[in-house]
Amino acid sequence: MFEKDLVLPKKDRQVFKEQLGTELYDSDLEEFHAQTTLITVGDVVSLTFRKHGMTPFLSIYDGMTERREMTEFAILVEDEEKDEVVNPAGKITRELVDCIRRRIEGSGGLIKVDGEEDLALMPVILLAPLGSDIIYGWPGKCMMRITTDESIRSKIEQMLFRMEEEE
Repeated sequence: MFEKDLVLPKKDRQVFKEQLGTELYDSDLEEFHAQTTLITVGDVVSLTFRKHGMTPFLSIYDGMTERREMTEFAILVEDEEKDEVVNPAGKITRELVDCIRRRIEGSGGLIKVDGEEDLALMPVILLAPLGSDIIYGWPGKCMMRITTDESIRSKIEQMLFRMEEEE
């Protein structure tokens, strides 16, 4: 499925803005326990978990939040080992997918995206072990929690079929 870079067609952008998962708030983190693997997508979400004393197995971030520079998480992890990949807005590059796969099959860690990490949620859902907790930000509202299962994977595959392969 990820043999080539994928591009989100303008006509389908609204479909990709639908809420996935269940709402999760900062106050929920006092009693939060990941079922298995914990993965965060986004700077604010990754920072929030670190501030609550939880280091996710994998965090994917781009140094931005709602199109503004978000340096607090980037500064927090600047001395930690990380992979850096290019992934422009509205795309899922093979480079990003390959990096996510390596990190999930390995020891996790950090992936810093030059571009935008929003669509990284999709390959993460497909590549993470079943039962993984994936947390991403719902801008201006809350965090969202997805626990991977066959149902969410099927939904993501259907969404990916709407994307166009880039030559």
